[in-house]
Amino acid sequence: MIAVTILGNNSAVPSHNRHPTAQVLQTAEHLMLIDCGEGTQMQMSRYKIKKSRINHIFISHLHGDHYFGLIGLLNSLALNNRLTDLHIYGPEKLQSIIDIQMDLSGTGFPFQFYFHKLQKEGILFEDKKISVECFEVNHRIECWGFMFREKKNPRKIDIQEVTNFKIPKSFYENLHHGEDFVNEKNEVIKNEILTLPVEPPKSYAFCADTAFYEPIAEKIKGVDLVYHESTYLADLEKKATLRFHSTSKQAATIAKKAGAKKLLLGHFSSMYDTLEKFKEEASEIFENTEIAEEGTCYLA
Repeated sequence: MIAVTILGNNSAVPSHNRHPTAQVLQTAEHLMLIDCGEGTQMQMSRYKIKKSRINHIFISHLHGDHYFGLIGLLNSLALNNRLTDLHIYGPEKLQSIIDIQMDLSGTGFPFQFYFHKLQKEGILFEDKKISVECFEVNHRIECWGFMFREKKNPRKIDIQEVTNFKIPKSFYENLHHGEDFVNEKNEVIKNEILTLPVEPPKSYAFCADTAFYEPIAEKIKGVDLVYHESTYLADLEKKATLRFHSTSKQAATIAKKAGAKKLLLGHFSSMYDTLEKFKEEASEIFENTEIAEEGTCYLA
């Protein structure tokens, strides 16, 4: 299970009761924060996100609307005497920014803090359940997207059938991984008889701030849920290009080329007080499009 809660869907300037970029990704084992714009802590409180459970933070780039809330969050974790390890993944210079601010304030961390600098595309974190990788996008400064992939779920044991066929419990782990069972008479009992199918693994792509950049589509091929910025409507495509941002239709084009199942639009310019037109334009190219509404949780 992958679920994403939107904490902020606006671009650089907070307005219209919209906040800078921040999202929380939830799996059965993890809460992960993606970007941390101004006001992220308040949004966490508003939507009842337990910041103490966040052990991994991913920062896409060093424009303020994507990380100005980070120092405040770290300070709060320290004040609350957090002891659990914390991992931050971001551009190399972010570590210096954190060190300077914490040093000048005379603040230390009661928890172990690990900084992982983003230098090349590839796996950033993985365990038995999920992997996280980064990929380059096309923005004015160094900027990274993130792909979250569940690993293949083990098949479920059908208790009635394993009892009927007298399968020893010592073989259950093999069944989880798809193996057939061979009994003492050398008869093969197919795995699909002894187990039940499970949901296929899910994936989520966060494409950060980027101009229209076709290579992204290949990097997120087949993704279940993709978030892609759409700072401007289609009539301002030239402005989007100059500022290394995307339009609603360009975001939809990437989703379509990637064969994504669902698209979330976000990072809206403050010049727009309503957002319905973004969905209308994108849906002309990619039907299964939604506005990334603050406070809403989306399933991959």
